[in-house]
Amino acid sequence: MNRLIGILAVLAIAGCASSGDSLTDPIGPDKVVYHLNEGLPQATNGLRNVRNHLEVNPKAQIVVVAHAQGVDYLMKGKKDANGNPYEAIVQDLKSQGVKFDVCEITLRNRKLTRDQFIEEAAYVPSGVSEITRLQQREGFSYLRP
Repeated sequence: MNRLIGILAVLAIAGCASSGDSLTDPIGPDKVVYHLNEGLPQATNGLRNVRNHLEVNPKAQIVVVAHAQGVDYLMKGKKDANGNPYEAIVQDLKSQGVKFDVCEITLRNRKLTRDQFIEEAAYVPSGVSEITRLQQREGFSYLRP
């Protein structure tokens, strides 16, 4: 009986040790869409969240979809509250596989043009439709900082 309890204890400890490691998850990397639509403070928080996410799961597939005021951080020359250019942060995250999508409806409604945006930006017909597509058809989880 004591031997059986010992074996069960070892199996339980082994199970706890392996189940907590998201980097060795046999299902695959996280697939997450981050939704930005509120302007520069939300973008600062969201980009920090993306960095943190990649720190613990470097294989995560991350798409940041921006519309309304959320596109502003992807415009040329934009800086955070500390004077850091968003472009440098975006370039770093893009080099790690993060995709940055801008809503074309927002461009039309705000009378913005693609040439006002940094080259790392990609464009989708509708930000909210893209978020829905990623969730329903591609299996992405939704996060909104």
